[in-house]
Amino acid sequence: MKIAVNQITESFKETRFQEGIDELNRTCAAEPGADFQFPSPLEVNLTYYRSGQEILFQGDLKGNVEGRCSRCLKKYLLAIEKKFDFVLTPEPLPAKNSELSRDELGLSYYSSDEIDLSPLIVEQAILALPTRALCDSECRGLCPSCGVDLNVESCRCAETSGDLRMAAFHNLRLGR
Repeated sequence: MKIAVNQITESFKETRFQEGIDELNRTCAAEPGADFQFPSPLEVNLTYYRSGQEILFQGDLKGNVEGRCSRCLKKYLLAIEKKFDFVLTPEPLPAKNSELSRDELGLSYYSSDEIDLSPLIVEQAILALPTRALCDSECRGLCPSCGVDLNVESCRCAETSGDLRMAAFHNLRLGR
């Protein structure tokens, strides 16, 4: 969705729209080990207004995301919901050899006659995703030896004592 800057006034305006999934899925697929995919558009409610040269946005987004569990590799559906707010300021004129100040690092800018909200909504949707894709916090995952899904059946592998990642240290002899 795009909004013309000259139509943004100091009075609140509200809009509802659906954010398409193409850019969301492209962004998710670009990540190594892509665990998430958006099966349907996101519902976005947005309120915006102007304060001087700054344009303020407040809103929320809702939708579903399909994840692939990082433990058992099964696909699952997860509902996401996120409230957000951000401020856009006019892009400053570039100065030669200037570095951004600490105050400028957290700012977002607009520089044209219209504001494309898609990249901003995509960013908020990505921030709403969990850091690790898990179908359930109690997911037991797959057996590292035979690959059986430990949530469904028991493994027939021989029980190991301790953590397999530490096996190399069992034969280590110190004090020689």
